[in-house]
Amino acid sequence: MSAQVTYRLHPVESALFGVRVRDLHRLLPGVLVSAAVAWAAGWLAEFIGLRLLGFTKSPVSDITLAIVLGLLIRNSLGELEILQPGISFAVKKVLRLGIILMGMRLSMVDVLQISLWALPLVLVIVGLALYLVWAVARRLDLPERLGILTAVGTSICGVSAIVSTAPAIDATDEEVSYAVANITLFGLLAMLIYPFVAPALFAGNSMMTGLWLGTAIHDTAQATAAGLMYDAQYPGFSPTAGEIAVVAKLVRNTLLAAVIPLVSFVYARRHEQTAQGAREARGFVRHLPAFVLGFLLLALLRTLGDTTLGGGRALWLLSAGVWADLIAGLSAGARMALALAMAGVGLGTSFQALKKLGARPFLLGLASAGLVGLVSAVLIGVAAPLLGA
Repeated sequence: MSAQVTYRLHPVESALFGVRVRDLHRLLPGVLVSAAVAWAAGWLAEFIGLRLLGFTKSPVSDITLAIVLGLLIRNSLGELEILQPGISFAVKKVLRLGIILMGMRLSMVDVLQISLWALPLVLVIVGLALYLVWAVARRLDLPERLGILTAVGTSICGVSAIVSTAPAIDATDEEVSYAVANITLFGLLAMLIYPFVAPALFAGNSMMTGLWLGTAIHDTAQATAAGLMYDAQYPGFSPTAGEIAVVAKLVRNTLLAAVIPLVSFVYARRHEQTAQGAREARGFVRHLPAFVLGFLLLALLRTLGDTTLGGGRALWLLSAGVWADLIAGLSAGARMALALAMAGVGLGTSFQALKKLGARPFLLGLASAGLVGLVSAVLIGVAAPLLGA
C-alpha cells in the first residue's frame, strides 16, 4: 500500500475552495449535481405551492425540498466517490457565501414597522422560546448541537436559522438534516392548524392573531401563508392579521443577526474551556467566524441603505429602483446558494446515520412546536389587552 501524499493549501485556496486551484475540476461533478437538485427543488416547491395548493406565494421551502431530494438520491444510489469533493465544497463554502448574502435580507427598519408595545413582546417570546427549547433538548439528553439547531430554528426563522447556525457550531450533515426535517414538519402542521384555532383564542382580534401567527410559526413562508389563510376567512381592516404576522416574523428574522454570533461565542467558549481547562477564554470577536462577520456587515449595509433612502437615495448614492434591484439580486443569490448547499447536505447524508439519532429529536420537535405556540398565545393573550391592542 503506497503512502498517501498530502499537500499544504495556500490560505486563499483553503478559504475559497478547500482544494488546490489545479484540482478545481474535481469539484465540478458534485457541484453540478447539487445545482441540479437545487433547481429541481425550486421548481417542485413552486409547483406544489402555486399550482397544487393555490397560494400566491409557495409555503413550501425549496431549501427543505433540496435536502429531501438529495437524501432520496444519496440513499437510492449510494455514496458516489466522484461527487464527494463537490458536495463538500457546496456544504462548506457555498453555504457560507449564502449566509453572508442573507444579511442583505435583514433590516432593522422592519423592527420599526411594528407597534412599540408589540416589539418587546416579540423579543420576550423569542428569548423564552430559545431558552425553553434548549432546556428541553438537554433534558432529553440529545446531542448539544442538535438541540441548538432546533432551538434557533424554532425561536427565530426556521430553516434559515438552522443552516446559518450550523457552520458556526460545526454541526454534522445528519444533525442539520434532522433539525430541518423537524422544523419543516411541525411548521407545516402549525401553518394548517393555527389560522383556524386563532379565532377561538383571540376573538377575532387581528393584531393579536397576527402576532401569534408571526411568533409561533417557524418559517417565514409558512407564517405568511397562515396569515393569508386567516385573512381569507376573516377579512378585516388594515393592518390585517396577515400583514401583522409578516412584520412580526421579519422582526424575528432580524434577531438572527444577534443570535448567530451569540450562539457561536457561547458554544466555542464552552468547548474551549472543556478542552483546555482553566485557560482564559478568548474574546467575543475572536470567536466570530468570518462568514458571520460578513452576514452582520451586509445586514448593517441594508439597514443603512433603507434609512438613507428616506432622503432620496440609498447610501446617498443609489436610487430607490437600483437599491431594490440590488437587494432582490443579493437575496436571490443567497437563496440559490443555500439551496445548493442543502442539496449537498442531503447528498452527503445516509438514512442509517439518521437512524442512529433515534426518535428523541422528533419528540424535541413536537415539544418545541407546542411550547412556542403555547408560550406565545399566553403572553399575547395576557399582555395585549393590558397594552391596548
